[in-house]
Amino acid sequence: MKVLISGVCGFAGSHLARFLLESHENISIVGIDNLARSGSETNRGSLRKAGVELFHGDIRLASDLESLPRADWVIDAAAQPSVLAGRDGKTSSRQLLEHNLLGTINLLEYCRSAHAGFILLSTSRVYSIPALAQLPLQPESGAFRLSETDLLPPGASVEGITEKFSTEAPISLYGATKLASERLALEFAAGFNIPVWINRCGVLAGAGQFGTAEQGIFSYWLHAHSAKRTLRYLGFGGQGYQVRDALHPRDLARIIDFELRGTGPGKLFNVSGGRENSMSLAQLNAWCDERFGPHQPIADGSDRPYDVPWLILDSGEVKLATGWKPTINMEQLLDEIAAHVIANPDWLTRCGI
Repeated sequence: MKVLISGVCGFAGSHLARFLLESHENISIVGIDNLARSGSETNRGSLRKAGVELFHGDIRLASDLESLPRADWVIDAAAQPSVLAGRDGKTSSRQLLEHNLLGTINLLEYCRSAHAGFILLSTSRVYSIPALAQLPLQPESGAFRLSETDLLPPGASVEGITEKFSTEAPISLYGATKLASERLALEFAAGFNIPVWINRCGVLAGAGQFGTAEQGIFSYWLHAHSAKRTLRYLGFGGQGYQVRDALHPRDLARIIDFELRGTGPGKLFNVSGGRENSMSLAQLNAWCDERFGPHQPIADGSDRPYDVPWLILDSGEVKLATGWKPTINMEQLLDEIAAHVIANPDWLTRCGI
């Protein structure tokens, strides 16, 4: 089996490539990456040594896909990953649309031509921001908790947000590109009879992640705390009570491995760390205080576009269908990142932050 991974030198793509090479006897990995993100170059050499056939190219350009060998599966792991992309002054809205939507269209056309299966890494940010903001929350032990007594909207429970939760706009420009990519992928599946799997991922986190707070909050916070950089509790009273869940990319790789080995048309799943692997910023900072020494964030209650106070994904559907669940818990995940922080004190600078 030959698998093409776009964004192969990124955090998710590189982990997927290594995991699949380790877990399959008869697999070859082809990767394409434009190496535009600071830090991605660091994965290039190790992936080549592991046996990945690398191509320097840009999925926004259909012609860059023409030289790629024919694959049985495509994993779309290339994207502008920040929820603020298109509004942060670093990327334009057009660049975001080209990266996250046009790139996916070109990969789907590749799949149509090669009759290859398609696996999309989507996001929890396809869910409606107003609907999330209206959830009944209460502070408890330094974190927002979803009320168990109030009436909740469809697709919401104390276990998290399911695939049935609202995806009505606004969901951010970033979320809109991913939701549009999902819909197009499903249309290609129906129109051209190719298998399509869609994985709506929670926050990916682990050692070696490069990116800003909007792209990898857990890793960024540990590195910034250890380096005593300025940290801020933005919005929601400036207390740091906002909550997200965390997923290690090797756990993501396990469900993708299942999808590659499976049969049938594919399906859409939430894939995340869930309630047991969730934490508020205040709780994360307390963990860092114990590991690296005290460092107090600035309380800044100013609003930022697209922020939500509580977003945990419920992965019950994928567990029911496949038996998958995360195996790397929050403590293990943070310990792994902390070891990387100690070994790489200049990591944020090397990543251009």
